[in-house]
Amino acid sequence: MRIESASFGEHHWSRQSFLSEINNDLGYYYTAEDLETGKVIGYCGFWLIQEEAHVTTIAVAPEYRKKSVGELLLQQIVDACYENMAKWITLEVRVSNVPAQNLYYKYGFKSLGARPKYYQDNDEDALIMWTENIWNTNFKEMFEVLKNELNKKFEVSKV
Repeated sequence: MRIESASFGEHHWSRQSFLSEINNDLGYYYTAEDLETGKVIGYCGFWLIQEEAHVTTIAVAPEYRKKSVGELLLQQIVDACYENMAKWITLEVRVSNVPAQNLYYKYGFKSLGARPKYYQDNDEDALIMWTENIWNTNFKEMFEVLKNELNKKFEVSKV
C-alpha cells in the first residue's frame, strides 16, 4: 500500500481492491523484492482474458525508481504471458508519463488511441498501447535481446 499511494496518489487502489485483484481468477500479480533487505520494492499485474493480457498495474517504490525495477517487472509480465499462451499485451498509460511510455515503446508497444479523461484524479487522458503478437519472431527476438542486456547489467553491478 505504501508503494501504491506513493505511485498513484490519492486515487490509488484501496486495500480491498488489492485483495480483490489477488483473488481474481483472471489476475496474475508479481512482486519485486530487494534481496538484501527482503523488502517489497515493486509489483505488477495483468488480467488474462483468452489470448489478451491487460496490464493492470506496474509500480516501483520511489527510492528504487530509475534502477530498472520497472523494466524487470515488465519482463515478468511478458514471460508470464508466454507461459499462459497470451498473444497480445495491452495497457493504458497517462499521456504525461513519458518515462513509462518510453519503456513500453522500447518493448514494442505501439500507441493505438486514447481514452479521454481516463484518470479520475485530474481527468488526464490515457494512451492505449498494444504489442504485436508476442509469438511473432520479431517480437520474440527483440524481447530476448532486451532480457539479455538487462541480465548483463545486473551481473556487472554485482561484481
